[in-house]
Amino acid sequence: MAASKIAITIDDNTLKRLDILVKSKFFPNRSKAIQEAVAEKLMRLEKSRLAQECAKLDPGFEQSLAEEGFSSELEEWPEY
Repeated sequence: MAASKIAITIDDNTLKRLDILVKSKFFPNRSKAIQEAVAEKLMRLEKSRLAQECAKLDPGFEQSLAEEGFSSELEEWPEY
């Protein structure tokens, strides 16, 4: 996987907490910890955005759209 180097500014308290996790071997290093934190945050934002977009849907309209033409298809199926 390709990676890029960046520089960040982080407050002292957060850095101390991060270093404790690295020292306790929860993360192998600061870089990996920050990569995982950013990836997790992005995933949460994407899920939240999907939920917001889904909330805009009209369930009744979506149901009617899903069932469109369904009754005519039922007539074509043979009885068992």
